[in-house]
Amino acid sequence: MNQHQVTIILVAIVIVAIAAIIGFFYVRKRRSQSLRERFGPEYDRVVKQEGDIRRGEAVLAFRTRNREKLLIHPLTPSARTGFAERWQSVQAQFVDDPTNAVTRADQLVNEVMQARGYPMAEFEQQVDVISVDYPVLVNNYRSAHDIAVRHGRGQASTEDLRRALVHYRSLFDELLEERTLQRKGA
Repeated sequence: MNQHQVTIILVAIVIVAIAAIIGFFYVRKRRSQSLRERFGPEYDRVVKQEGDIRRGEAVLAFRTRNREKLLIHPLTPSARTGFAERWQSVQAQFVDDPTNAVTRADQLVNEVMQARGYPMAEFEQQVDVISVDYPVLVNNYRSAHDIAVRHGRGQASTEDLRRALVHYRSLFDELLEERTLQRKGA
């Protein structure tokens, strides 16, 4: 090989390396953008919690992969009607017994999630799965749950309980919707 051929090979290697680096950063940027769009405020919360964009995005990607394994289905019309009627009862109970109304709201939201096919493990696992489908409302769910826990310790006011019921209601309404959220490729 002569000097000219070696130079051409080196230039080609440098061009390929530069293209690979640009491609890597482009893919990474697209992934970040996609996760940010999908998760909205949950993206920022997780990245802040993890203390690093890469770790935060890895957590969100992991949640997404786990969620895609699930077959989440809509409720039957009769189940939807039954849950809606039970919610009306919960709301009516709030006036006379806010504590039990919030407890029943939490239970009802859990029942709807289970009926839709969401796994019912510990609260944080539920939140992780719900965050994939309802990234904006998941914070409401966390807030409502936090208020319910604080109330159990005697640290929540009636106004706090009202806010919890409103938060539960926002997620409840979305969970009752007819849209089907299935894993990809199903």
